[in-house]
Amino acid sequence: MSNKKLIVGNWKMNLTVHESSLYLHKLGGALKAHRSVEVVLAPSMLAVQSMSLQVERKLFKLASQNLFWKDEGAYTGEVSAHMLRGLVSYAIIGHSERRHIFGEHDKDVRNKVQAAVRHGITPILCVGETAHERAAKETTGVLHDQIVGGLANLTADEVAELVIAYEPVWAIGTGDNALPADVERAAHIIRRQVEHLYGRETAAAVRVLYGGSVSSQNASSYLAITAIDGLLVGGASLKVKEFEAIVEAAFAAGKR
Repeated sequence: MSNKKLIVGNWKMNLTVHESSLYLHKLGGALKAHRSVEVVLAPSMLAVQSMSLQVERKLFKLASQNLFWKDEGAYTGEVSAHMLRGLVSYAIIGHSERRHIFGEHDKDVRNKVQAAVRHGITPILCVGETAHERAAKETTGVLHDQIVGGLANLTADEVAELVIAYEPVWAIGTGDNALPADVERAAHIIRRQVEHLYGRETAAAVRVLYGGSVSSQNASSYLAITAIDGLLVGGASLKVKEFEAIVEAAFAAGKR
């Protein structure tokens, strides 16, 4: 498990190219460089290329919010991992909005994870249960299936380098954030499943994030969980001061 906290800002379908540039300028001026914190921004696909030229590498890395698993071909509207190589360090894969709005299945997620790894991009594999699945006490089974499905055909060394984000669907954008005890339990379930598949050393090395209505008010409580290595931030990442406060909370957590 890495001692460096990982904070990822997922902007989703927000901010134009110009707005993204202004945001990056403002955040760069406000944020201090902390060796114990890695900050990653996931802008819209339109802004990735221009931000890759503007970004100050000692402060930020970039992520794509999605990618397609084929390298090239007749796939209108898609962007491949091959095209993103050199522009981004990370790719968010299997986000619940991709699964539930756009109908992505574990097979799609698995193919995308493999494509990212093949091109030297670190996958951030998102897993998490819906409110219905939670009420039916199916969280363990859902996380098992999503991890087994998402990590198939990878080696232990490859899995050790990637990131798994626990994002309970019922908490994303709802303000109904999960309790730290719920997050800790889910993180242990994730690590146990990785251990079962790839061994104890890999389970200890893989980074696990929490995402779901994260704010500057609750960030510290999640970062205090020993099984959690950072946060995947949605709406709060669109506000410079709010996101800066979350990064500072990660720095403070790293010093404890």
